[in-house]
Amino acid sequence: MNLKKLLLVAAALVAVVLFFYLDLGRFLTLSSLKANRQWLIDYYGSHGAITVAAFMAIYILQTALSLPGAAVLSLAAGAIFGSLWGTLYAVLAATLGATLAFLVTRYLLRDLVAARFGGRLEGLNRELESRGLNYLLFLRLVPLFPFFLINLAAGLTRLPLRNFVLGTFIGIIPGGFVFVNAGASLAGISSLRDVASPRVLGSFALLGLFALIPVFYGKLKSRGGNPPGSHSH
Repeated sequence: MNLKKLLLVAAALVAVVLFFYLDLGRFLTLSSLKANRQWLIDYYGSHGAITVAAFMAIYILQTALSLPGAAVLSLAAGAIFGSLWGTLYAVLAATLGATLAFLVTRYLLRDLVAARFGGRLEGLNRELESRGLNYLLFLRLVPLFPFFLINLAAGLTRLPLRNFVLGTFIGIIPGGFVFVNAGASLAGISSLRDVASPRVLGSFALLGLFALIPVFYGKLKSRGGNPPGSHSH
């Protein structure tokens, strides 16, 4: 590992250590968001561009470094910016952060990640290698695996960067909108479980199954069979 790569890794480690040492996670809680909501809205009203830039920078770093707090940040997006713009900012920031994690894994930490998570990522790697974009969409829509693990797994594969960005951006829109929209009505939320209800998770699972339809179709074709409802002429 050359000096530049070593410095980047060291900077990331320092950032993670400082996050926990300074207990910055206390600001990324539902109670903290509720307590500071009006101040954040007022600040956004007088410093719009700075607020958006700061929010996105925080969200990108949180995602890239796999730190806790993504759900609260999405709620904050809705509370501060409203459902539409909040969803755009949150999804864009999460995609950029995930892409950074993907690139760091692929070009800087491949051996380290493979050694640390190799066993847990083996199945993910295999499916991402063979199914690509559709399987990534499924993973983003259905929360079967932690968000950060998908970033790491994809970085170990030959999945094209374009497919990773596209699959991540599209795949997290539904979940992002649910949390951001909930944040726009923050007073009615007493727990994060109020947002991620079984009904909502079930809807994501259904969307994920639709994303897998091309995968199942491809498997049928590769086995030489005809998909249901098809006829040979």
